[in-house]
Amino acid sequence: MSLPPLLDDGLGPNLETYLFYAREQRDKEAAEARKEGHRPPTGWLSELLGLNRLADTASVVSDEKKAGSDEATLAVSPAEYRAASSSLRTATWGAIFYLITTDILGPYTASYAFSQVGYGPGVACFVVFGVMAAYSGILLWHMYLKLDSDRFPLRSFGDLGYRIFGNWFRILCNVLQSLQLIFNVGIIILGNGQGLSQVAKFKLCFSVCNIVWTLAGMIMGQIRTLQKFGWVANFAIWLNVIVIVMTMGAVAHTAPNYEAALATYNITAGPVHTVAINPQPFQPQLNGIMQIVFSYGGAMIFIEFMAEMRRPMDFWKAMACAQVFITVVYMFFGLFVYTYQGQFVINPANQGISLYSLQAATNIISFTASVIAAALYGNIGVKVIYQNVLMELFHAPPLTAKSGKYLFAVSVIVYWGLAFVIGSAVPQFTNISSLVAAVCIFQFSYTFPPFMILGYLVQVDAMSEDRSYDIKNPRASRIDSWWNLSRWVRGYKKHFIFNTWNLLVFLACLATAALASYTSITSIISGFQTGTSAPSFGCRSPLQTS
Repeated sequence: MSLPPLLDDGLGPNLETYLFYAREQRDKEAAEARKEGHRPPTGWLSELLGLNRLADTASVVSDEKKAGSDEATLAVSPAEYRAASSSLRTATWGAIFYLITTDILGPYTASYAFSQVGYGPGVACFVVFGVMAAYSGILLWHMYLKLDSDRFPLRSFGDLGYRIFGNWFRILCNVLQSLQLIFNVGIIILGNGQGLSQVAKFKLCFSVCNIVWTLAGMIMGQIRTLQKFGWVANFAIWLNVIVIVMTMGAVAHTAPNYEAALATYNITAGPVHTVAINPQPFQPQLNGIMQIVFSYGGAMIFIEFMAEMRRPMDFWKAMACAQVFITVVYMFFGLFVYTYQGQFVINPANQGISLYSLQAATNIISFTASVIAAALYGNIGVKVIYQNVLMELFHAPPLTAKSGKYLFAVSVIVYWGLAFVIGSAVPQFTNISSLVAAVCIFQFSYTFPPFMILGYLVQVDAMSEDRSYDIKNPRASRIDSWWNLSRWVRGYKKHFIFNTWNLLVFLACLATAALASYTSITSIISGFQTGTSAPSFGCRSPLQTS
């Protein structure tokens, strides 16, 4: 993301400017919605099944077709550019629902979470984390509508953070986002590598299994636009549902995978035990809870999704449906598998099937879905690095230029190579996913949104006694500055209870994330020291006993 364009006075836009143009943008979208009121009504089911595809969406030219000569680019006026930017917003809330739920890790890690904490704490955590994730999503949606416009578009979580707290917060968001995305891809390579080693009956070197999926991702990752991921994401979620159903059927009628449990947890075959509350030490319990956090890890890219929506005001529908789907389906699946496999649950769950035919079938189906998810994560991850590092620091060409396309292709290859190193260097699926959840996902889904809404409201409420905004003199409205205590008091007291609530939530989440990060790191170290982990870049699969 490049910084917003300067105003006539040579300075960057202030918050008042963002708010002014965002109000104009929302009014324009509301007028367009009323204008289109004569169209046949469309229901929620049509949106979710993808049956409602407007003709104008099909007519939109994708961004890579806009590339032209430098002279042609310079000939485009700012007004024309803003119109073109607006026309590229084509995604419906139904399509965004599929993108949010294109998650390969969430459902398959849920049963492991229950095995670590038990039925009671597991259900409580799933519900509480689901409610708080929805709360954070609403906060992000509200701030997006208040600060986004065609003139000053929001494109990423870092963009939103920049408008509220400045460049330091933007850099922090972009670093954590880049880490989360590349670690997500690395974890998917690791999970698929484990699955392929099972399909090959451990006759194929584990590192080679990881290389196979790295190469597949390098090819799939050449897709440059999220627009082209819409139908693919639709396909992926139904593949996940198929694997979920097959896994439930398998665990209900077959024994647990004792061999994998011995290799992973060093526990021998025996009766299945389930408990309401697991009395084990706090460290593994916290690692289990972080697997639940992974289920609600979509907030990091909510801004990217809203930026591609035709009507961002409808985002709440996609987010609400996705959170309900995740809470109900993932939790039910986790409870079901834990009930039948107890302490022998394997992470991811389908790799805990003991019958080879069903184990191989679920692995093969999940391969496709996970590569789609990894390509989605990688697509956004490469763009974040390309725009914030290559373009901003090294002045790389834009993605619409021919040379930019070539550089993007090379960046994808390097990105997936780094993800391979992550997945192969630390072949501990549970511990590394817990670390990512604690360091990155927890911040975007729970820590940052309350902190951001606090900063946003304090600044907006401080404007309550300012003069009216003048578009010709955007910096003349304030009656005092942030060096004056009066502005801080005025900004905080209007929503005192709500601001205090968000401050407490922010501090609690920050403490939880720090504790969970420490726990995950110590678990990774312990895994290598005790020998329960497979060797780095080795040929032995983490699910293999010898």
